[in-house]
Amino acid sequence: MKVAVLGANGRVSNIVAKAFLAHGHDVVAVTRTGEAKGLAGKVEFRAADATSAEQLIAATSGVDLIFNGLNPPYDKWEEFVMPMARAVMAAARTHGVPHLFIGNVYNYGKQIPLDASPETRQFPETSKAKIRIEMEALFRREAMDHGVKTVILRAGDFYGTEGTGSWFDQMMITKIEKGTFTWPGPVNLPHAFAYTPDLAEAFVALAERMADLPVYDEFTFEGHTLDGKQFQALVEKAVGRKLKTAGVPWFAIRLMGLFQPILAALHEMRYLWFTAHSLSNAKLKSFLGEIKTTPPAQAVREALIAQGKKVV
Repeated sequence: MKVAVLGANGRVSNIVAKAFLAHGHDVVAVTRTGEAKGLAGKVEFRAADATSAEQLIAATSGVDLIFNGLNPPYDKWEEFVMPMARAVMAAARTHGVPHLFIGNVYNYGKQIPLDASPETRQFPETSKAKIRIEMEALFRREAMDHGVKTVILRAGDFYGTEGTGSWFDQMMITKIEKGTFTWPGPVNLPHAFAYTPDLAEAFVALAERMADLPVYDEFTFEGHTLDGKQFQALVEKAVGRKLKTAGVPWFAIRLMGLFQPILAALHEMRYLWFTAHSLSNAKLKSFLGEIKTTPPAQAVREALIAQGKKVV
């Protein structure tokens, strides 16, 4: 098939584009500039402003499926998320093609449990949760009212790419050369992570089975559920030495957030590090059967290499 990958320079969209190419599909890489890094083979590069329905419709012409990896800056969600969502729906509706979307755990709110699934109740308790729930409600309405098929795969915190912008690369491993591993919350609480190469494989598998799915459907991706001690042990094994454990100065982040909106947005989501949670693979496994899962030790080692860290 020919797949339009929106936001193809993003840390997840880029690796998803590579996975589609590796499985023999054609990719239309859509970015603001019309350029995307690291993609080669049966790929076409197109430019579009993702908030413009007209431009997205033009950039996605001739494709069989739209993969939506759009993710505006953390402090710009209120400005950009819904305009982007409406533009994507306009493109999918115009071309009559399905839409595959990256979901996250924000929808569950502060009551996020262990083994959260597509049936788990959602709570709009934060600004990010409200936006995500509103966006997915739009997708559902488009599916029910206009037949625009949307499939959502919900995952935890990303790690495993060269790109930046995740807790892993911007906080957890930033000081390992100085002998310190950083964990943002209590080290004994399970946390949901998604190793992006595995997540990309799941997206390709869902895309190849879209015809077997209803007009609107949701799945959750278990990935790796690890607490701070477990994650640190895997990092220590990869780098070949013991590391000190550091926390995050949340009070300072809160104060700085008064002047830096992106830090205020970051602080709002701190609860995810103080609430034990995980995602269930049950529905995804029931539909796809085999799900690629890289062993956590290998995944952490490869993620460190992707970020330019020295491993043994």
